[in-house]
Amino acid sequence: MATTVVAASAASQALAQTAEPFDLVIRGGRVMDPETNFDKVANVGVRKGRIVAITTETLNGGRQIDASGHVVAPGFIDTHYHWPRLMGNKLALRDGRTTVMDLEMGTLGTKVNDWYAARAGQTPLNFGCASCHEFARAFVLDGITTTDTPEALNHRGSKKSGWSSTRPTLEQGNEILRVIDAGLTAGAIGMGSTLGYMRDGTSAREVFELQKLAGLYGRPSAFHFRYTPGTDTMESNGIQEMLANAAALGAPAIACHFNNPGYNLVHELLVRMRERGMNVWGELYPYAAGSTAINAVFLEPDVWVKQLGYKYEETIQDALTGEYYTEKTRAEMIKKEPARLVQVYKMPESTIVDWLKLPGVAIASDTMPIIDPSITWDTPYEDLPNSHPRGAGSFARALRIGREYKIPLMQTIAQLSYNSALPLGKTGLKAMQERGRMQEGMVADITIFNPETVTDNATYAKGTLPSSGIPFVIVNGVVVVENSQVLKNVNPGQQIRHDPRETLRQPIDVDAWTRSYYVVPKDFGGGVPDTQPVYDKNVIRCCE
Repeated sequence: MATTVVAASAASQALAQTAEPFDLVIRGGRVMDPETNFDKVANVGVRKGRIVAITTETLNGGRQIDASGHVVAPGFIDTHYHWPRLMGNKLALRDGRTTVMDLEMGTLGTKVNDWYAARAGQTPLNFGCASCHEFARAFVLDGITTTDTPEALNHRGSKKSGWSSTRPTLEQGNEILRVIDAGLTAGAIGMGSTLGYMRDGTSAREVFELQKLAGLYGRPSAFHFRYTPGTDTMESNGIQEMLANAAALGAPAIACHFNNPGYNLVHELLVRMRERGMNVWGELYPYAAGSTAINAVFLEPDVWVKQLGYKYEETIQDALTGEYYTEKTRAEMIKKEPARLVQVYKMPESTIVDWLKLPGVAIASDTMPIIDPSITWDTPYEDLPNSHPRGAGSFARALRIGREYKIPLMQTIAQLSYNSALPLGKTGLKAMQERGRMQEGMVADITIFNPETVTDNATYAKGTLPSSGIPFVIVNGVVVVENSQVLKNVNPGQQIRHDPRETLRQPIDVDAWTRSYYVVPKDFGGGVPDTQPVYDKNVIRCCE
């Protein structure tokens, strides 16, 4: 009898929930949830920014969207996004993204609060950032404080010391960690490092300490790896550096854009580590070419030509003019504009399909910024300065290629949303525990697309053309893209961050390390000394 009463009560509660008018109703779409594998034509009711009903019953009230013939999916999540500004946000929305986070770089740790404050109430998408290793080094070693200008793209540092190639002293190293820690205590999502641009200046110890610091907060470290781009062995070894640290520390970690030689081994490493309970994951963008500043250390002749065997004339293309560089013209451009953007062709196109067949990866864009004060909301997409097409088309491109090569649609949707939300949620990031899913009770970040027509339109020749086939995008229950048009002055985007907290950092102290890891004989008398360590909370205490 009690069971019957409970069941009746639950049924009446559900009926009341669907009977109350909704703010938004999405009718007749194919609702797909990658966490539960729910895949059914249904109606979705949204109230106060959340999904409160998914049902075949008729739902009443509020704004009505007819989604027949379309997929109703969790809003797409981009964890590698360097252009959180007006036009970048418009292109991301046209590509179905509802959350963009810069976890490979982010901002200077001491500016994390300012970074979030500048976007609060001003952004149509959800937004978040990491505390940046590169900017912390540039600040401590070169006195560089800019993070939002063309100079900030210069990964080689200033003439003062060259932060990317300088080994810090112990005092400087502690200051770098202090700056990064300031961002973590302010709520940054994790620590982001472009290690591959400072491979000579950053020691293995420094990388370990970075991951240790982020791990104290349970936050991920996201790396552009030491040897990226490189050979299949170099790439794998660079990522193994991060994974070994993560395993030793029990800390989360993100393999940024591992779509390079050696990707198959890296994927296996990530899968096997997750099977052992470690929160490590990887992302890729579905393009065979990358993009970077022309003065990147790995584009130097000794690396790019002699070590990796590439030819400038075939692989390094100016993003604005389309012309290919020679060793001579590259050197000339570096003198004039050291951070000029180039496209870097490094993988065969056929590998893109292989990447999209990997079920556990996340799609991210590595969107490069166009920093031009003349750009306004009304600037036509085709009039924007050229940039890599991944900024405008990565998510629609994944859907298109998946359709063409018959990759399961649910797998692709997971790559675009859930595969980022799940591991970030495991770090305690509440905003990601309630996104990336089409379920009752979740935040109503929703992307509606036509599975038969969704496609990317951006090309290397014109990388700022928006995707099509995504007529509606909803952020926190608010329609921000309507009939494939981004609505002006509609800014429901929320901050994706951790709550501020007190610091957990302890400065590196050589004496403390010695006391912790050197084994000291306890008996200095006659005979063989006892050389077994005496543990106290995992610290070897000296001379007990």
